[in-house]
Amino acid sequence: MSNDVVLTSTQKSSILSLQRTFDLSERTQTRLASSRRVNNVTDDAVSFFASKSLNDRAADFTIRKANIDQGISTLQANLSATKSADDILKQLKGLAGAARTQSDSERESATRSFEELGKQLFQLVQDVSYQGQNLLNSTSSKLEVSFGVRTGSELEVKGKDLLATGADIGASAGALFTISVFSANGGNINISNFGLSGGSFTSLGANSSKVSFATTVINRIDTAITRLRASATELGSNVAILNTRLNFTENYVSRLNIGADKLTLANLSEEGASFSALQVRQQIGVSTLSVAADQQRALLALL
Repeated sequence: MSNDVVLTSTQKSSILSLQRTFDLSERTQTRLASSRRVNNVTDDAVSFFASKSLNDRAADFTIRKANIDQGISTLQANLSATKSADDILKQLKGLAGAARTQSDSERESATRSFEELGKQLFQLVQDVSYQGQNLLNSTSSKLEVSFGVRTGSELEVKGKDLLATGADIGASAGALFTISVFSANGGNINISNFGLSGGSFTSLGANSSKVSFATTVINRIDTAITRLRASATELGSNVAILNTRLNFTENYVSRLNIGADKLTLANLSEEGASFSALQVRQQIGVSTLSVAADQQRALLALL
């Protein structure tokens, strides 16, 4: 005697239909929960891999975006230092200008102020550093910012040596003052390098012919200011370039992500309506099975 349960063709058809409805309902619930029509490669291989390619490229450029942002911060730190250096140079110029009409004692005091400002200028240029990079104290320093996956898509900013060794102000290309003028060990500044003999404003003394040395100092400081501002302009231009590339990268990453979403996101309105329809279909399927079972029981009762 067979132990198999015998189902009518109607019951078999209803069960198969109900199973398909359950499968569709489960898929729809997954889409509603994830908000995506394509969650894995089996859902839609073409859309899945196309979306993945766009998302991967967006991830690559997101990394570049962080590097660009850090590059901007590096340049801004150095640019801020040039502004402070400009302020110190203007103070030095003011001291030199006042020395032309000062007494000996006033020049002695001015000399001490002049030397202290010079040391602070040297230390300022040496101290500016962002993540270990100083673009103002060495021509060997270099900032490289990559914009994309291509090797040539980058910006290279070469460092300046604003304190290069030389005989006097601006003796070296791009230099502001010499290391011999503003010594790293904190010693006195050799004012004679500015054209003032004897290393002190007091050497002007009562000899009016030496007042011209103060004018020489002022002229050389003006040269230093011009060169400093040229360096600041170059840094500022590079900051503008990086800001432009940063904005482009942000917009580009956004477009890549939007494109990827278009391939995989679900229409929640359609999926919601579909889920409601599937629930009704499930109820009808269950009812159909119930009716078929009732019919079978009625037939058995007659027999």
